[in-house]
Amino acid sequence: MKIHVIETGLFKLDGGAMFGVVPKTLWQKTNPADENNMCTWALRCLLIEDGKRLMLIDTGIGDKQSEKFFSHYHLQGNDTLIGSIRKAGFHEDDITDVILTHLHFDHCGGAIAWNTQKDGYRPVFKHAIYWSNAPHWQWATIPNAREKASFLAENILPIQESGQLKFVERTGSFSAEAFPNIDLLFVDGHTDSMMIPHIKYKGKTIVFMADLLPSVGHIPLPYVMGYDTRPLITLEEKGSFLNTAATENFVLFLEHDSVNECCTLQHTEKGVRLAETFAFSSL
Repeated sequence: MKIHVIETGLFKLDGGAMFGVVPKTLWQKTNPADENNMCTWALRCLLIEDGKRLMLIDTGIGDKQSEKFFSHYHLQGNDTLIGSIRKAGFHEDDITDVILTHLHFDHCGGAIAWNTQKDGYRPVFKHAIYWSNAPHWQWATIPNAREKASFLAENILPIQESGQLKFVERTGSFSAEAFPNIDLLFVDGHTDSMMIPHIKYKGKTIVFMADLLPSVGHIPLPYVMGYDTRPLITLEEKGSFLNTAATENFVLFLEHDSVNECCTLQHTEKGVRLAETFAFSSL
């Protein structure tokens, strides 16, 4: 197995929204905001070579939305999804599987693009199976008012219309034959049935954190995003996971931390805290 980090650019979100009830005087120590209270975040994915499979976890924000849409999120940087895949030595048509942790636009937008005529949509990865799960799919396609702006029909429905969509059951495992080195943790605090991949790699467990832990600044337990639909459930899920991660020495791959790709955790008198940060390439 070989794993490649896929950078797809940076964007900005409101710092208060990203840290919920935590005061700015605390969160700005790790995630400084600009003059508009916006913090910079990564859109980082993983590409996994495993036998005949070439698997992509999440796809970033994509480029098909309107100029007005993108003006809210201040996309920046030179990295793109396709550019980074090709830089890793592959073509988008080589991708066999796309694992979507959840269907918020910043995690699945890159999965679908305009067609040539720009009067419809096409899958970016035409040979890939797109993996979601039935409870989350229903949650995303019949969205609640709180999340409606994050679940965009043009990102989601074309996946099903392409015939390339498959669901994984909430058992925590893919087909052992197809994905022998990936298990899933399902969590429901951020959004219903978000999938957190656990990857066995070089004797370690690499955990793709999605929005369960956006950055090292979110490690203290009360640091929960205002975007989370069930913050009290997030507290329970996050607390349980962080304790396990510290005990088992998991490597946490951070999708949204603009500075740190990976971190490990440790138990302290104040609870679970950061042990170290490092680039994925150092593993």
